[in-house]
Amino acid sequence: MRNKRRNKDHRSRRGFYLLPSMFTTASLLGGFYAIVSAINGDFYHSAVAIIVSAVCDALDGRVARLTQTTSKFGMEYDSLCDLVAFGVAPALVAYLWALKPYGRYGWLAAFLYVATTALRLARFNITPPRADMAFTGIPCPAAACTIATAVLFSRFLGAIGTVRHISILLLVYLLSYLMVSTFRYVSFKHPETTERRPFHTLVSMVLLIMVIATEPEVTLFLLALVYTFSGPADGLWRAITTDPREEEVKKQGHLTEIGEDHAR
Repeated sequence: MRNKRRNKDHRSRRGFYLLPSMFTTASLLGGFYAIVSAINGDFYHSAVAIIVSAVCDALDGRVARLTQTTSKFGMEYDSLCDLVAFGVAPALVAYLWALKPYGRYGWLAAFLYVATTALRLARFNITPPRADMAFTGIPCPAAACTIATAVLFSRFLGAIGTVRHISILLLVYLLSYLMVSTFRYVSFKHPETTERRPFHTLVSMVLLIMVIATEPEVTLFLLALVYTFSGPADGLWRAITTDPREEEVKKQGHLTEIGEDHAR
């Protein structure tokens, strides 16, 4: 009887490992569908698919932590899927949608975006987490969503021609730089949802959803831009207000803590 129960628990736990992987696979599917839609010239559905991929990517890690099914395999699988969904897919969408008229310069910009996405993911996998749980450099899902929401916003405005091409070219270069930069970006992957929150927090969330629902093409793009420029703005603010000597002391203390953790 005890062996049967142990085997049942093992099968159940093995099934939980499949749950976060299913969200990761859904994210990969969204990225692949975005590529196919872009090839067929359906850039609206490509943009929506990238945003859906980002939602699934945010859920897979959260589900893994809630069910205590995090694993090395899941982390590696997630990184490989991210490279497709948030590296290759948005780069191809940007190229076919706006960068193709630039010829070699256009596809080189798209390649730069894919390369920096790969570098961003590799650095993330080997870098110890920050004490403040923030990201170093803009996360690739956020960068991909910025391109996707730019497609939606351009469709809303009906923008065509040279202005769109130049703006997207500059945006791709900017996002490529920000992914490998050292700017600090707020992380939304570790919210303490089990803690009690004030009632006005719930009200604020409801109002935010209502604002997004009114004109999603506009509000999503504006939110993506705010998050994109929040890193450089935070870096500029810290450079103005922080004493370099205090920053060096904090850095040395953080490195000491990391060394002690490795020693343990």
